[in-house]
Amino acid sequence: MLKLAKILHSRGFHVTFVNSEFNHRRLLRSRGARALDGLPDFRFATIPEGLPPSDVDATQDVPSLCRATMENCLPHFRRLLAELNSSPDVPPVTCVFGDDVMSFTLEAAREIGVPCALFWTASVCGYLGYLCYRTIVEKGIFPFKDAEQLTNGFLDTPAADWATGMSKHIRLKDFPSFMRSTDPEEFMFHFALKVTEQMAGADAVILNTFDELEQDGLDAMRAMIPSSASIHTIGPLAFLAEEIVPRGGPIDALGSNLWKEDVSCFDWLHGREPRSVVYVNYGSITVMTNEELVEFAWGLANCGHDFLWVIRPDLVNGDAAVLPPEFTEAIKGRGHLATWCPQEVVLRHEAVGVFLTHSGWNSTMESLCAGPPGCPCCAGPSSRSSRPTAGTSAWSGAWPWRSDTTSGVRRWRRRYGRPWAGTRERRCTAARWSGGRPASARPGPAGAHTPTSTGWSTTYSSRVATRVFNRVCLLGMHVFD
Repeated sequence: MLKLAKILHSRGFHVTFVNSEFNHRRLLRSRGARALDGLPDFRFATIPEGLPPSDVDATQDVPSLCRATMENCLPHFRRLLAELNSSPDVPPVTCVFGDDVMSFTLEAAREIGVPCALFWTASVCGYLGYLCYRTIVEKGIFPFKDAEQLTNGFLDTPAADWATGMSKHIRLKDFPSFMRSTDPEEFMFHFALKVTEQMAGADAVILNTFDELEQDGLDAMRAMIPSSASIHTIGPLAFLAEEIVPRGGPIDALGSNLWKEDVSCFDWLHGREPRSVVYVNYGSITVMTNEELVEFAWGLANCGHDFLWVIRPDLVNGDAAVLPPEFTEAIKGRGHLATWCPQEVVLRHEAVGVFLTHSGWNSTMESLCAGPPGCPCCAGPSSRSSRPTAGTSAWSGAWPWRSDTTSGVRRWRRRYGRPWAGTRERRCTAARWSGGRPASARPGPAGAHTPTSTGWSTTYSSRVATRVFNRVCLLGMHVFD
């Protein structure tokens, strides 16, 4: 969301970026006390998210956060918009950009009579998976009849004949995992369906993807969403920001990492052989037990390759990560552990040969931009369940490894853990995605994906956009990555 705000600002827009109070405090701790001072035309504001105050340096519980924002944030956001519109120091709000899971932004924008653009930060295949929840209810699949359906082969049921726009290989196990419940009132199932269906009521839908990557899904999405909600593919955001945001300026320096970055990893990477390092990062939300962490650790230790492994302070659910001293001894000289790192820079380092990823959409796009092929793992909750299937069968830039237990690392090592010379096809595919920048990421007229239907160039042409948006208010909270 911050990348989008920086791009808009670089095209002449006055921006107020709204964070939750919790994330605002975390950003100040990770990036410094002056990090969010902003500029006269790029300001930061906060609203309470509705959860008990906390200074814990960890990701908030996602279901609790989603429920709290849905039930509590509208009056606070409404009050903030009123303050901005009455302030002599800033121009009035003329548009609201909201993270789609912040469903109250659409209602607040309607109340003050301005357009609302919703930014879907996940993949199009994830969106379609959530949208299928309605059909899944109608077909009697949800709620599950009993817990045995999780293990008796029921999840292998094909779904391609009714899952419009999704992979021809899709099965029930590939849908976002909130549906795997015997509780008909499962909150996250109904919340995900709500925020997905509400997108049709927006004035614009912004997607961090590009047509060449998810063509079938985008075609299906455009057929489902009314033309009043114009769809704009602006991805990969990393490429677009590089083209538009001035390098080295105060806006370029703004960051959104909630953990302090450990840059010692670059000292370790320097001097390693090209494409020799496995980079491992599970994103900002995925959690596991310490037992799973240890099993993953030994899988990496035995894979036979150097590796850089990011272990967040809150990676182990409810506890600190504890690795056995024997593991530390076994990886001496070829393994490096970091608490967090600037991932986009790491992925572009010549020493990185493969990315072991949780399949979060930001990580997927950053991997496509940077070049190293990915190995999807540890999918976790939400729409990530569908991405390994899409990524391996359609994009061919990843290995088709899926495992619900970390022992899969050892199976991955036996099948794919050979020298990188054996990954030529996937490496060439990854290089094609990253080297041949998609039309959506190129500056100038070629960047406008749908010029006749939307009138919005993905380079955010001021000559078009300022007819409606000369002052924007963006609300972004880390809920799904």
